[in-house]
Formats: sequence, C-alpha cells, structure tokens
Amino acid sequence: MRTQFISFYLLFILALSNTFAQDPPSQSVGVARLTPEVRTAINKGLEYLSKEDLQRPDGSWGGDQNRVAETSLTLMAFMLQGHVPGRGQYGRAMENAISFLLNVGQNQRGYLGTPRNHAGMYEHGLAVLALSEAWGQSKNPRIKSALRLAVDITLRAQNREGGWRYSPEPRDADLSMTVMQLVALNSASEAGIAVPQTTIDKAAEYVISCQDVGSGGFKYTAGGGEPNFARTAAGVMSLIMCGQRDRKATQRGIAFLKAFPDSKFKSTNHFHYAHYYAVQSMYQSGDADFRAWYPKISAEIVSKQNKNDGSWSGSYGQAYGTSLSILILGVPYRFLPIYQR
Repeated sequence: MRTQFISFYLLFILALSNTFAQDPPSQSVGVARLTPEVRTAINKGLEYLSKEDLQRPDGSWGGDQNRVAETSLTLMAFMLQGHVPGRGQYGRAMENAISFLLNVGQNQRGYLGTPRNHAGMYEHGLAVLALSEAWGQSKNPRIKSALRLAVDITLRAQNREGGWRYSPEPRDADLSMTVMQLVALNSASEAGIAVPQTTIDKAAEYVISCQDVGSGGFKYTAGGGEPNFARTAAGVMSLIMCGQRDRKATQRGIAFLKAFPDSKFKSTNHFHYAHYYAVQSMYQSGDADFRAWYPKISAEIVSKQNKNDGSWSGSYGQAYGTSLSILILGVPYRFLPIYQR
C-alpha cells in the first residue's frame, strides 16, 4: 500500500504528462465528483498564481520570510492538475520556481530553508517534497544532486526520539515538523533517493508517542500540549503514509477527527494546514467517510475564495492560502498517488 500513495506528484505525471500538459484531466473519481463550482475555483486560483507580477524575477512566490514554502506549495498546486514544468501555459513559471529552489540549496550546501527563518526545516521539507515530485518531469539536471544533499541534511537532523524540530540539528522534536519530514522523505524515496527504512519507522513511532491516551487526538510533542484537530489530521495522515492505516493509533485518530464539531469546516486553528491533511485522511479512511467530508470542506473553501482575483487568504500569504486551497479541493482528481488508496 505504501507505494500506491506516498509520493505526492512524481509517478502519475510520467504516464500522463503528454496527455495533460495543455488540458486539465477528467474531473471525476469513484467516490466524489468535482462540481463546476470547484473546477472553476481551481482554475481561477491557478490563473491568479500565474500572474507575472506575483511571481518574483528569481522564480519565487511569497514574502521574504516564507518564500521557499510558498514557492514549493505553488509549484505543487500546478502539478495537481497535470501541468508540466517547461510545457504549456504554466510551464515557464514552474521551471523558474524549480530553479529558485535549486539555487537556494546550492547557496546553502543543500539546506533549503529560507535564511533567518526560525522554522526553516519546515520549508526544507516542503522543498524536498516539491523537487521530488518535479524530478521525473523537469529537464533540469540539477534536481537529483540537490535532492541527495537535502535528504542527507534531513537524515542527519533526526533526533534520538525519531523526530525533527525547527533547525537542521538533532536536538528536540515536535509532531508538526516530524510529519513534514516524513512526507518529504517518503516522496524522495519514491523518486529514487535512498532513505533508510529505520528512519521512517523511528519517525512513525515518535508520531504515535504524541497521541493523547484518553482522546486519541495528537499533541504537539510527546511530552505535552493539548490534542487538537490540526495536529491530529497531520498525525493520522503521516501514519497512513507509513503503511499503518489499520493500526489502532491511526483509527483512534480518525475517530477523533470525525467526532470533532462541524464548526471545524468553517474555522479552526491553522485552517489550511489542518484540512490539507484531514481531507486526505478521510479519503484514505474509506468511501463513506470521504463522501460525508469532502462536500462540506469543498463548499467552505469555494466560499472563501476572493471573487475579484481568484485568490485565497492564508496565514502566511496569498500564495500559501491559494495553493493549499487548490490542493484541498483537488483531491477528487485522484491522479496524485497520495490521493489513491
């Protein structure tokens, strides 16, 4: 099961790039269908992200402190719909984004976090993910060597408990950062970069150590913090990625998400982050859970779109909010391996 879905954007593109480089793919899936409203929202969001005055001359998107994160997410939003770097209407923008990420790594000996960003390892993980998924599509020969250096930094930064934290050093750990590195390492492994299975297994055990015994929700660290919706969504999806969907800890986490009040669809801490993981968790949980979940979150996401320019506001900027909104809405495309069962 692990190989069916843990790579975000690489394997499906190899088979579909020639077909979908110009046109969006079919908008249906066995358990849900993209409504005209959702399709229109996604297309408008991509048009917003492609504006020349939004992408910087160096190929990046976003503010000075989050450029790597927003660029990585934007690149993946384009790939969601089958667009290919170097081809079609968004090809040049995507290639420029890849070059930006590669230049950051080159200037920092493999490290992909924005300089002076205290949460740089989060950006590092997102960039590893984006480059892993772009590797099979882009003609840029620098991607492979950049990924090897970046993955080596990630492996060396895992602490003895199995997790990661803000800096590329093996000190402490938290759930959110650990989940991000698990996502990135799984994608890099599927792309052909060597990742020890012991690293993945140890990280999964750290995630489980963050579960609250009483509620089944997930806490910020193994030692403290209250379980909440966003952390639980991230914890559940990371365990599913590690092939542990049927494990008791995973199933208890799914139950926690489903039992959370429906106000979560309107507003919750770290809204986009939370629902990015939650919608994937529900898809993996089964048809009934996804059918009950997706219409609610998709309707809310569409309602939050800026009708004037097609963007979405986000905690870390418009590119962040727009990209994650597209990634949440686009689950029924089902062309991304992570959205398959």
